[in-house]
Amino acid sequence: MTESMTLALPFTKYEGLGNDFVVVDVSLADAQAFDVGLASRLCDRRRGVGADGVLVVSPPSAAGHLARMRVINADGSVPEMCGNGLRCVALHLARQRGASALEGSVETDAGARPVVVRGDATAAEVTVDMGEVGLGDERSVEIAGETVRLVDVNVGNPHAVLVPLAAVHERARIERLGPILERHPSFPAGVNVELVSREGTALRVTVWERGVGFTEACGTGACAVVAALTARGDVEGGVETTVRLPGGELHITMQRGRARMRGPARYVFSGVFS
Repeated sequence: MTESMTLALPFTKYEGLGNDFVVVDVSLADAQAFDVGLASRLCDRRRGVGADGVLVVSPPSAAGHLARMRVINADGSVPEMCGNGLRCVALHLARQRGASALEGSVETDAGARPVVVRGDATAAEVTVDMGEVGLGDERSVEIAGETVRLVDVNVGNPHAVLVPLAAVHERARIERLGPILERHPSFPAGVNVELVSREGTALRVTVWERGVGFTEACGTGACAVVAALTARGDVEGGVETTVRLPGGELHITMQRGRARMRGPARYVFSGVFS
């Protein structure tokens, strides 16, 4: 679907902990051809609908799945995966079916992900099996005049979790280091960056998202943090961990190398973009 072909595009807006998305339904062929320039226009908060990204929903490419999701960031980049977006798509599919509960799997560029929806037409709690998490070695990177320790994590998309746990949680630090690490030569495909500290029994996390910048929440980022800290022995495996992001809480469980995410999704409004 190219911008020139589109005169009136129906859309639905959703948010997950303040990470907001424009959802559009298209054919499978149009999903791959969806114009990234149009996606950026939709995301424009002054002249468009306003969002962190566009979620292009189409019929699945293989039988047995609910749908296929393609993610386009506000800057036109195409990430492999988006955890908050996946929860929003799951609610969208439940709403389309007039269902308060839904179970199935959604195809993504990182593979199919099982989802469970429990809620109503406007809001739901969604649980997602985020699949196997890939963990790299803990290493040092020299940036901005300091040595930064991090763990490489892959949750279908790349993450750099800053370690050890921060003694003082400063948003200014992620805003300074995030854009530098995102484009660092050691991350040729770019990377999402997480700063984490302990807050009681929970983890406090701030994310610099690749292609977006600072966001209210990041589902894959929360999973990456819990995976990295479980491997380091800072978090107990097999136990649900509360992750507090600026936009609210997600609940993450790491068990036998797989991540499960539980959190909210909310319908905001529908319209037509022209």
